[in-house]
Amino acid sequence: MALFIDGLIIVVYFFAITAIGMYMGRREKSLHDFALGGRRVPWWAVMASIIAAETSAATFLGAPGEGYEKRSLAYVQLVFGLIIGRYIVGYAFLKPYYRFKVYTVYDYLGVRFGAATKNYVSALFLIMRTLASGTRLFVPALVMVLAWRMFTGGDVQFSQNAVTTVPPYIIAVVALTIITCVYTAIGGIKAVIWTDVIQATLMFTSALVAIGTLLYHIGGLSELARLVPQMTRLEGYFVTGFEPARVAAWKAAEGVAHMDFWQYVKLILASDYTVFSALIATVIANMAAFGTDQDMVQRLLTAETHQKARRSLITAAFMDLPIAAAFTFIGILLFVYYTKDPTWKPTANADVFGAYILHVMPVGIRGLVLAGVFATAMGSLSAALNALATSATNDWWIPYFARRSNEASHVRAARVFTVIFAVLMVVIAGFFAYAKVTDPNVRIIPVVLGIAGFILGPMLGVFLIGMFTKTRGSDRGNMLALTCGLIATIVLGELHISAANMVLPWFGIQTEWVRPSWLPHVAFTWFAMVGAVTVFVVGVLFKTPEHVLKAAQRKAELADAGDETPPALREGA
Repeated sequence: MALFIDGLIIVVYFFAITAIGMYMGRREKSLHDFALGGRRVPWWAVMASIIAAETSAATFLGAPGEGYEKRSLAYVQLVFGLIIGRYIVGYAFLKPYYRFKVYTVYDYLGVRFGAATKNYVSALFLIMRTLASGTRLFVPALVMVLAWRMFTGGDVQFSQNAVTTVPPYIIAVVALTIITCVYTAIGGIKAVIWTDVIQATLMFTSALVAIGTLLYHIGGLSELARLVPQMTRLEGYFVTGFEPARVAAWKAAEGVAHMDFWQYVKLILASDYTVFSALIATVIANMAAFGTDQDMVQRLLTAETHQKARRSLITAAFMDLPIAAAFTFIGILLFVYYTKDPTWKPTANADVFGAYILHVMPVGIRGLVLAGVFATAMGSLSAALNALATSATNDWWIPYFARRSNEASHVRAARVFTVIFAVLMVVIAGFFAYAKVTDPNVRIIPVVLGIAGFILGPMLGVFLIGMFTKTRGSDRGNMLALTCGLIATIVLGELHISAANMVLPWFGIQTEWVRPSWLPHVAFTWFAMVGAVTVFVVGVLFKTPEHVLKAAQRKAELADAGDETPPALREGA
């Protein structure tokens, strides 16, 4: 009976969210409606949608894993940089997007520099968002499979080493993707935003319920203070990066007796959660995410004005502080719980919250929290699918294959692209399922954010040239700069080493590549900064051609006069 109640809650949620999504977006007649909601969405709904999109299932289960592993709220200090980054985006990026009436942020690059820059960055977005969102899909699939085994009386195992365990995850991924794809393809951005409002509410409510349940099970805050004493001191909340233990470990690893300036710089770059990454790296990463990632920016473009969009963005940033704190605090409470009762303690840290939900939570509450997991997954997935479909349709299909077609055909194309990207995400989620099952210690947050950081940083560099200079940057220079930025991020992020060590054994080559000692190791939180700085430094060396500046001025005048034609179709103006 208990399992029936939990299952019923989840089923009701799935049916309700699908019905609401299809109803809210039932009148999509043009790409302007499908992609921008007619720019009539209330600012508070946009804010809730931003929260739902950025708080994926990876955050729902990954942030508790970070709190469990670090036993501190150090992860939350990254939110301070997030707030600063969004202030910059709100006051520097949004007004030009609204002035040119862009459908995607890459329209702006087409106006400012030319088609080559727009296409390069748009293609990078399509690749990055498909990879990152596909990787995220495995997380709710993990919970779905475990819940199904529990409901059917099967053996619940989180960490398996057999390849035969992957197919159930693929089935779960497909089921979740189909449900989300249906209402996203039919309803467009309005379906995404209004279902996000519900999903964001459910997500945060389930987190608060989980905290209350954990506090009850561990015996209150006194037990937390006893078993995690750093929570009563500053070190439980902030990490500077220069703690004695960290410095000592770094000296031993580097084989140095004294720390010079360069050693301190290398230590900062190699550390993920520090004050420096919070106030520098995270600022840049969030400028990249909310200024250049169509997945995040698209919902901002649905607000009536850039002022209302800015209000949505900044308010959501401040809301992220209690949300991130809640999920990370759950991980710390889980450490206390498993210390006192290790009965259901899983092998991998990433599984600690999922194990607690399935095995320990009371009936009804368990169903609510499981629905919260699926809500976060569907919120971020629907947003990604809509953004990918909009970018593919607006940036590629219309200007190159359908310049003379009508609005109805544009909407049909966007719906087809929604399905195509859903299929691609399922394939990527399958590969990540294999990686996670064979190596249970893979951390979710670094994988998801790392994938985005590799590409968002170079993308941001181009936008910075366009926003903060008037005559610098060109198609040719940007192509070179973007390539340099990608290479720099790959090398410093050691992606080439990881790829080589994974692929070479397939050819019988057992030599293991390692990072040269002189090359600094860069933590995933710094990837965006590396790419952005490299692209900006290279790109500003090139001057914008005069004919491009004159064409941009003509398009700005047309937009100011009220022309609602997509920028991609104003090229002959």
